Amino acid sequence: MFEFRRQGSVGLAVAVVGLVATAAALFCKPATIHRATPQPAALVSVSPRALAPPGSAPSRIVAQVASAAPAADPGLTIKRILPISGPIRYGEWHWDDANVPAGPTVITVDLDARVLSVFRGGYEIGATAVLLGTTEKPTPLGVFPITQKDADHKSNIYDGAPMPYMLRMTNDGVTIHGTNVQNGYASHGCVGVPTPFARKLFGVASLGDRVYVTRGKHSAIGDALT
Repeated sequence: MFEFRRQGSVGLAVAVVGLVATAAALFCKPATIHRATPQPAALVSVSPRALAPPGSAPSRIVAQVASAAPAADPGLTIKRILPISGPIRYGEWHWDDANVPAGPTVITVDLDARVLSVFRGGYEIGATAVLLGTTEKPTPLGVFPITQKDADHKSNIYDGAPMPYMLRMTNDGVTIHGTNVQNGYASHGCVGVPTPFARKLFGVASLGDRVYVTRGKHSAIGDALT
């Protein structure tokens, strides 16, 4: 799950390398960023939305969830990937929901690619580079329903740090929220997105919508989102 092959291309294997700088995320206390140990090449599949070299922009791997069986609900089948060429740079985001029909909203996050995608009825309508947690405070893997929305949220863990357009994923404080997405910044487990993107996501997300977080698996148009 969580990675598309664009235009029929086949993924190549590469080593995954983490962020290299230490800086303070605007929504958290200062976080130390560690270089991840490179993994054996055979363990990670990469498509044209591939992980960028260390220190460069995050890759354009779109997060999806694959399923062995076709989705019973055609609204949860992948029907479109936004036509984005090349990697998404930190702070960059894309949104196009024009003429997309109503349908269930699914949010996907790929920890290897550092990319979040938004789907409505199987159509990708948004994608952005994200900030993620550190080794000490990692962003968790799993499936998380949105349990709270707060457009003007302040952290009750990190000294009232602003977390605009917050979508809560876990009871222990992991959320999606707006922040300054820059290379060298990190979170304490949250998924940080550019604030203008967070505003749009907040507008389409509903309580109960699911967020799927995995690492570098892939699926294709026609596969199921759930």
